[in-house]
Amino acid sequence: MLAACLRAGMPVPTALAAVASGAPPDTGNALRATANLLALGADPAPSWAPVRARPGFAELAVAATRTARSGAALASTADDLARRIRDGLGVEAEERAERAGVALALPVGLCFLPAFFALGVLPVVLGLAGRIGGLL
Repeated sequence: MLAACLRAGMPVPTALAAVASGAPPDTGNALRATANLLALGADPAPSWAPVRARPGFAELAVAATRTARSGAALASTADDLARRIRDGLGVEAEERAERAGVALALPVGLCFLPAFFALGVLPVVLGLAGRIGGLL
């Protein structure tokens, strides 16, 4: 969302304030603090410290500080970071789904295996035992 705001032409403090309203409370407070510091004209490195302290946002804060010094667009950097986070979340979700399949194998086996023996194997064994017993 930050990248979209920046691509639309919003200044960085305004974009941060807009994104902060939809963020979780602690992250929103950190984004608002950074937006306020940047709006007052503070140096970028200390201004991004509240965001840098949030888990998972250090890379964004470092990139924002770097782009503020170099003049490069923060929108493309934020877009790249968002894409990497989405890819990582997709891989994580896939891994959890695979683990769930493995975890379900035991309960399913415990439920269906006795039924398979009771309805499939046991009648055949008893039928064969009856025939063999009748022959002797």
